[in-house]
Amino acid sequence: MTKILHTADVHLDSPLRSLALRDPELRDRVRTSSRTALTRIIDIALAEDVAALLIAGDLFDGAERSARTASFLTLQLERLREHGIRVFYIKGNHDAENPLTGELTLPDNVHVFDGRGCKVQLAEDVWIHGVSFANRHAPESLLPKFPAPVEGAVNIAILHTSLAGAEGHDPYAPCTVGDLTDAGFDYWALGHVHRRQVHSKAPWVVMPGTPQGRDIGEPGPKSATLLTIDKAIEIEEVPTSAVEFLHLQIDATDTDSDDALRDMLRRTLRDTARNLVSESAVIRLQLTGRTRRRWQVLRDQDVWKEAAAQYARETGRLWLEKVVFDLSDTAEPGHSATDELAEIMKTISEEPSFSENCRAEIEGILQEMAPQRRAELLPDEAAMDQLARRLAEAGAKRILARMKGATP
Repeated sequence: MTKILHTADVHLDSPLRSLALRDPELRDRVRTSSRTALTRIIDIALAEDVAALLIAGDLFDGAERSARTASFLTLQLERLREHGIRVFYIKGNHDAENPLTGELTLPDNVHVFDGRGCKVQLAEDVWIHGVSFANRHAPESLLPKFPAPVEGAVNIAILHTSLAGAEGHDPYAPCTVGDLTDAGFDYWALGHVHRRQVHSKAPWVVMPGTPQGRDIGEPGPKSATLLTIDKAIEIEEVPTSAVEFLHLQIDATDTDSDDALRDMLRRTLRDTARNLVSESAVIRLQLTGRTRRRWQVLRDQDVWKEAAAQYARETGRLWLEKVVFDLSDTAEPGHSATDELAEIMKTISEEPSFSENCRAEIEGILQEMAPQRRAELLPDEAAMDQLARRLAEAGAKRILARMKGATP
């Protein structure tokens, strides 16, 4: 039986991006989260007594260079060397533009594949194949550079790829899942896409995702993939992230008082903290549901944001990034008094006499303004009608907001 650990997109020493990082305590906790993730990967490799660690590109982060980054990485890889664990590493697009990858001498247990591609024997019946990016752009498929699989052996291929790609993004070593499954390898150890995806099980085509999310766009706990090779290949997801980003939705439909809403917030955040996979989390909270207290909540948004932030901090594991208020009224549209008023104001604003009165009021105000300012506001006659219409709409919204108790 042979065990192998597969990771990618470590982006070592890449900073996390979140408004919540303004909190000094959180900033101190997650400042080195990518290092924590890599340390956990090494810990898992040692605990599972793996034969090899596969790094499918983007070990580094762009053009950032740091002697401390190099020293930390070398120390972690030497931990594997001391236990006879080999490392197979291909360069991704971020590695190719990072100066450290060309200057750093890694321990001799690390094999770095070049851009020409080759295969290396790991065990009597296990071969590792890989091709690195020669530079930061790889607009063509790298599959032709892979040597043929070895007959009668388990063949594992490491590739950094965007697969079929996404609209608006540059292609990186493009290929299809079908191209990979037809190539004759038993396991494709992919990298590049930060979300974990198992594209195929026969053969395995696995994108492990980043081991540490960097912002709210990379939500949830992150992991690496552990392979166990016996008569067949079995895989297991193993957690690695120190901090995770979460979208948390709370339905306020059943809350008819401030106390009820506060209790729901506190209870939900405590449950979330209790069930975390990572040590800490940054939360984007969305309040949804239909409640008669919608406008009171909107009016006091700052109060509710601070309350939610405090409840999160009380857990010792959660920090609030943002609160999104997506509440609706209990009354059906068109049935409340304010809805009827809105329709009346809309009808009035469309009457010719109303437009004439608006123009007269605006012209009176303009007489008190400097000529240059008048010209900026109303360069032509059409601008007068547009200004009157905008002012009428803004006024109507302000009146409705005041009636409903919200600050416009």
